[in-house]
Amino acid sequence: MRLLTRSDVEAKLANLRAVTDTTLVQLDLDDLLTELLARTKEILDADTAAVLLLDEAGTELVARAASGIEDEVRQGVRIPLGVGFAGRVAASKGAIRLDRVDATTVSNPILWETGIRVMLGVPLLAGESVLGVLHVGRLEDRAFSADDTRLLEVVAERVAAATQSGHLAAERAAAQLLEQSLLPGKLPDCAGIQFAARYAPAAGRMVGGDWYDAFTLPSGELWVVIGDVAGHSLHAGVIMGRIKSAFRSFALLGLPPHDVLRLVDRKIDVFELDATATIACAVMRPPIDHMQLAVAGHPPPIVAPPNQQATFATANLGPLLGLDPDVPRCSTDVALAPGTTVLFYTDGLVERRDESIDTGLERLRAVVSAELPRAVVHHVMRELIGKTDHEDDVALLAFRTAELDDDATTAPAGPDVNR
Repeated sequence: MRLLTRSDVEAKLANLRAVTDTTLVQLDLDDLLTELLARTKEILDADTAAVLLLDEAGTELVARAASGIEDEVRQGVRIPLGVGFAGRVAASKGAIRLDRVDATTVSNPILWETGIRVMLGVPLLAGESVLGVLHVGRLEDRAFSADDTRLLEVVAERVAAATQSGHLAAERAAAQLLEQSLLPGKLPDCAGIQFAARYAPAAGRMVGGDWYDAFTLPSGELWVVIGDVAGHSLHAGVIMGRIKSAFRSFALLGLPPHDVLRLVDRKIDVFELDATATIACAVMRPPIDHMQLAVAGHPPPIVAPPNQQATFATANLGPLLGLDPDVPRCSTDVALAPGTTVLFYTDGLVERRDESIDTGLERLRAVVSAELPRAVVHHVMRELIGKTDHEDDVALLAFRTAELDDDATTAPAGPDVNR
């Protein structure tokens, strides 16, 4: 029998190409995969087709779409990597043909209970990474050929591309919702205290692991927090949300900042395996003339008293969270003169590939002064970000204490949040 040439393969893929090229932007991932599988069955003269995608942990394949064996999806079939037919395809990153389908060759009973007699599976790859598995089956003893394998591998390339595109679109939408839900929509109203904040995701991403927070407790305490979870993905954003929630919960216990950090560190150690984060946090009590500051692997805030040069707050710079929950931590008392502006920030503002971080820190310090917080964050973003596409997320949170003559009450009131 004549081997199929590349042109033969492309000719048979004409319908599939039309779907991926013209309707990709109109279909969500599940509808797209369903349409692709229907056309895959036609191309391979198969009775069943299914896509299983690797889960976030990278340990199991999860049935995502199917045609002819829809029960795989309805029942939420999960196949451990390396186990059974699909598991072996994913683990080997190569095609596998089965001429016998039973309990000795596949781990999913649905396959042999459906009456499938022969199967062909190929991995869905993005470079060297496995996204999942595409497999087809026939209800008659007509084995898949080498040409069928070659054809399905080309189909898999298109399915993998569609899967990646669908994942990216879903991640962008989820990231937008996550950002809106996790960054405070309104900063607290505190007598005489003014706030301003900015959040700017890195170029090409919707959300990352940076966040800021400010809240008051029933005790009257005012907390200011800024942090950065390692990583740049939706997953980092999800972990950031969990850490932020945990921080607020532990703050309710009325503990000093270093003890709150210690509890958050314990939470990361137990529930967020392999995650690391930096945090700078402070608590203040009326009258706000000082703050208790604790820092875990994060750059210290900048303090700008009236008519004085801004300086970095003196603090014990403890290690980042997620390395050792038993490391000793401590808080530092920082005096705040009336009319002092304090700026908390993340390292995306000051880190550059081609220079020392000390250069970026000094550049930042030089542009901070005891202005209104709204003006401070504007000047900082203009001077340090400007028109450049920054490679890391940036978060800023500034506040200013009340002045003795109460002039602050005549300034534009209320917090300013600009994302």
